[in-house]
Amino acid sequence: MHSPFVLSLSNCSVLKRSHRNQIEKLSFTPLKNLRFCGLRNEILAFEFLKLNRCETQRVRNFLRNKIVAASVAENGNAPTSFDYDLVIIGAGVGGHGAALHAVEKAKGLVLSLLKLIGLKTAIIEGDVIGGTCVNRGCVPSKALLAVSGRMRELKNEHHLKALGIQVSGAGYDRQAVADHANNLASKIRNNLTNSLKALGVDILTGVGTITGPQRVKYGKVGFSGSEVTARDIIIATGSVPFVPRGIEVDGKTVITSDHALKLEFVPEWIAIVGSGYIGLEFSDVYTALGSEVTFIEALDQLMPGFDPEISKLAQRILVNPRKIDYHTGVFATKITPAKDGRPVVIELTDAKTKEVKDTLEVDAALIATGRAPFTNGLGLENINVLTQRGFIPVDERMRVVDADGNLVPHLYCIGDANGKMMLAHAASAQGISVVEQVSGRDHVLNHLSIPAACFTHPEISMVGLTEPQAREKAEKEGFEISIAKTSFKANTKALAENEGEGLAKLIYRPDNGEILGVHIFGMHAADLIHEASNAIALGTSIQDIKFAVHAHPTLSEVLDELFKSAKPNVFEGTTAPPVSLEDHLNKALRCNKDRFGCLAAYQLSCKSGQMSRWDPVQNLDFGSRFECRIPIQVLDLRLGIRSRFGVGCRDHGRGRSRVQSRMQRPNLESLIKAGCWGRD
Repeated sequence: MHSPFVLSLSNCSVLKRSHRNQIEKLSFTPLKNLRFCGLRNEILAFEFLKLNRCETQRVRNFLRNKIVAASVAENGNAPTSFDYDLVIIGAGVGGHGAALHAVEKAKGLVLSLLKLIGLKTAIIEGDVIGGTCVNRGCVPSKALLAVSGRMRELKNEHHLKALGIQVSGAGYDRQAVADHANNLASKIRNNLTNSLKALGVDILTGVGTITGPQRVKYGKVGFSGSEVTARDIIIATGSVPFVPRGIEVDGKTVITSDHALKLEFVPEWIAIVGSGYIGLEFSDVYTALGSEVTFIEALDQLMPGFDPEISKLAQRILVNPRKIDYHTGVFATKITPAKDGRPVVIELTDAKTKEVKDTLEVDAALIATGRAPFTNGLGLENINVLTQRGFIPVDERMRVVDADGNLVPHLYCIGDANGKMMLAHAASAQGISVVEQVSGRDHVLNHLSIPAACFTHPEISMVGLTEPQAREKAEKEGFEISIAKTSFKANTKALAENEGEGLAKLIYRPDNGEILGVHIFGMHAADLIHEASNAIALGTSIQDIKFAVHAHPTLSEVLDELFKSAKPNVFEGTTAPPVSLEDHLNKALRCNKDRFGCLAAYQLSCKSGQMSRWDPVQNLDFGSRFECRIPIQVLDLRLGIRSRFGVGCRDHGRGRSRVQSRMQRPNLESLIKAGCWGRD
């Protein structure tokens, strides 16, 4: 068991730090019995003897965030000392990402008296490191898709002939393909395990159960196990394949994605129930290896989770030319596995009338109807938490909410278990966000900036809103949207590869250039989407990103043309409709919280209308609200605030000190003089 680290300091301890030839002095209240685990920020009281520019503030933030101070938990019977700073239940991609971020967060920082090496972290895993993604999901599936992609190329005589290539034939070894997928999963799993061990994360083997506030028991099912305490706990238990009632899975002829990845056999005819990411990717694999595929989709169109325009194009290219047929608007209400020489029997029921419509007899059936959260046996009843359809309720900061609507102190849930966004990289991002919070840095993840991809051939990717979602949002909030598109047929690199089939689609607000969504279908779409994802995450507008330079000839020029084809009104000299400047500030603060702290108290709004000059507002009390008319050219706050107040900018100290000196009676003119915004 880890023994507490104790440090006693005298009453007059003073920390001095030199920066740019200035010495900032900070005095501490007496520190007593500081423990390495379970420390918190509140125990340190900071009193500035001298406050010059924003560098002193940075020192203050640095100390408050990095020093882990002694803790006494607020909730009733919680422990007052802890075995770990952080315990994570589940070692999938989300749990692994959170653990690495926790132990690396303060690595290498030295503060004269304390040397921190991150949070003392343990991760509990009852199966294997890596979870679903590494062992039964995205990693082995990409190995199979790599094979299917090569096979598809070698079989496409027309495509090869256009490139001047002649291939006599192509074949594959099923067992070798399966071994490739298994070996890849094993390699990645070992890498993840070694990375955890190398950074000092304790791996606790067993099933984790929450026994009370800040307490977790782990061990084999049916045994007493061991209990550990933690300052904070993260639930990252992931999900399992969802199998509807009436479907009998035998693991041989009626299978889930877990079984399909083993590729124990390649059926001549396989039915795939569901046409989402999983179903589409496996249809790509099976058709490339010679199978015929039948989709069974409950909704009226294939690929219902994608943007409708992208779905139609994908159906034309990924479905219609291949050995694929489909039934839409029907449920597979009963599936019986093959037995004694009889085929798999599938009973199809009309989704609207609930009447049996047809019966299929196939060699195999893959159930790709989504995934269900794996939250049973977590002991949530011990902390008064009720799941919602199996998902653990959380707020925007991934904090768990109990049955009474209250936050459960020091308990978080990330990944598939909370149902916010069931993607491996989303789970990792949520885990990192939680670690930021438990380390004293508030962080809210923008899920609209998280991309998604389907690794078919060609690929599909997306980020943000679909067109129907964007139109619904626009109608509710009272703004208009515009659409821009570009084709891969206009891209030099795509034409050189003879891969001109593809489309990129941009959904945006013409009044302020905000990017609402980007959807791509085409060669390497999964890689191309990240430029749009980063733009949404950073709040970059179209009028900014269209000036980005892309190498030629590359596929990235597809997005270059896409952004350049957009026509935001800010470039046409028109006046924007009512826009909340406060919303812009809040968005900027979420992206760069530490950079804009001194502006957080200014609650600004603007009205539509053109003005040739600024209209200063006098006698404004700090924190109050005022209205002003602002020329459209300066609505993009990044041109002003970010350049003037970004940490590391040349003149941020001067601009910030001037604003702070006017905090008693701030007005718009003072902000202009301070360099926040320039005149038109």
